Amino acid sequence: MESAAARPRRALTPGSVLPADAGRAALVARVHDPVCDGPCVAAVRGEHVVDLTALAPTVSGLMEREDAAAVVREAGGGQVWPLDELLEAPPGRRDVPHLLAPVDLQVIKAAGVTFARSLLERVIEERTGGDPAQAERVRARVGQVVGGALDGIRPGSPEADRAKELLLAEGLWSQYLEVGIGPDPEVFTKAPVLSAVGTGADIGVLSASVWNNPEPEAVLVVDSRGRVRGATLGNDVNLRDIEGRSALLLSRAKDNNASCAIGPFIRLFDEGFGLDAVRGLDIDLRIDGPDGYVLHGSSSLREISRDVLDLVAATHGPHHQYPDGFVLFTGTLFAPTEDRKTPGAGFTHEYGDLVRISSPRLGALVNTVVPSEQAAPWTFGVGALMRNLARRGLL
Repeated sequence: MESAAARPRRALTPGSVLPADAGRAALVARVHDPVCDGPCVAAVRGEHVVDLTALAPTVSGLMEREDAAAVVREAGGGQVWPLDELLEAPPGRRDVPHLLAPVDLQVIKAAGVTFARSLLERVIEERTGGDPAQAERVRARVGQVVGGALDGIRPGSPEADRAKELLLAEGLWSQYLEVGIGPDPEVFTKAPVLSAVGTGADIGVLSASVWNNPEPEAVLVVDSRGRVRGATLGNDVNLRDIEGRSALLLSRAKDNNASCAIGPFIRLFDEGFGLDAVRGLDIDLRIDGPDGYVLHGSSSLREISRDVLDLVAATHGPHHQYPDGFVLFTGTLFAPTEDRKTPGAGFTHEYGDLVRISSPRLGALVNTVVPSEQAAPWTFGVGALMRNLARRGLL
């Protein structure tokens, strides 16, 4: 198969990745600077990106500041990069400045099964044992029994308990239904600290997987006190066949090289953008295959089963603290079921797919699918970051 990295890529421009109202937004970026061979915390101002690392050596630290939005908008900075040049950088190159995922020391968490429609797809994965050839038959059976029984149900409510009794009676209860409509959400660690890739980078799908899809999601950025300070976009790549074999394979399905993308920027909360704006986000997905295949999808946070603050409370509190903060994927409504090749098998990625996840208030996260084994190796961890900041006199 031709290398995905060798195929022509769609050019990224400031207009294609910035929020529609970027002029009113406080946007945080991270930039790899080859001069210091390390990351810089930066502010996006117009079509330029301004280095703020002398004021805030880490994004995690910036999120702890009460004046974070003012710093991003107004503070004097160091080096300035044209945004278009950062977006033109080839993936995997350390000798040219390029955008990184806009998070660093925060733990990368994810909430799963937070939408009723995608919840049923998780049940289908489980019932098929991860076999895409069985998906159409099982989908029809689940739809016949469940129908609209889960529409509008508040997790943990008496109505949810009655739905559980109905599904138990039909032999269709599932561990996914438990976290979807039960009292406790699924919250797991998606990826190691510093392992996420940013916009323009390759995103990895394990080569052993034959049934998989992107998961376009809103990602909350939370400080050490549990306060949501901003939001961005993420792709929580889903290997349906592997997790479908057993939920105990979640780590193998979710945590692989380049399997987590976050970006393009963090939009900080301010007077014009806050939690209510996040609750109303529409997230669009477009996949352009190397063979001309195109898939459109969308997800609306208005249809989420649990409020985003409930997900934060399930992650952070007296039961668990995060001294450097965390980011939280909030789940997706999107679960593609249309056939791509084999009738009845539904959608799966092809290497070379260009995945664009976008929302008018957050911009666009764009990545190209490659085998995880062929993505750029992850070599810059917490130790490397500390050594790099120390050499630069920033610790």
